[in-house]
Amino acid sequence: MNTPKVKSVQAIDSHILLVEFDNQQKRQYDVSPLLSKAMFLPLKNVALFKSVKVDTGGYAVVWNEDIDISEYELWCNGQPLV
Repeated sequence: MNTPKVKSVQAIDSHILLVEFDNQQKRQYDVSPLLSKAMFLPLKNVALFKSVKVDTGGYAVVWNEDIDISEYELWCNGQPLV
């Protein structure tokens, strides 16, 4: 199965992303479990967290050149919205 690409992303809480994929499905992704890893520690800053953007091509969501989450992770571990 090909993983759908990210079409849009929005920070809807201090640690929750609302991700829309190019197959029109939406999922919520909780970043909280990642915050214990050094790479993701800066996302505890709410202003930085809310600056999330879709990477070119829809292969990830990114905050800066050091912090990103792949479309595969978002798709597989995000909670589908009904």
